[in-house]
Amino acid sequence: METKDKVLEAFKNAGEPINAGKVAEMTGLDRKEVDKAMNQLKKEELIISPVRCKWTAK
Repeated sequence: METKDKVLEAFKNAGEPINAGKVAEMTGLDRKEVDKAMNQLKKEELIISPVRCKWTAK
């Protein structure tokens, strides 16, 4: 599974908006890798930010 897919799955499983630190904690991935994957997901509009600094799957 690609890093981007793991990050998206974490957002789906969280059930609430979460930040990148929480995603890193949930997936065991390095924070820098999570940030890169989140940037890709934002560009592809697969995640949205309903509250400041927290994201969720679209």
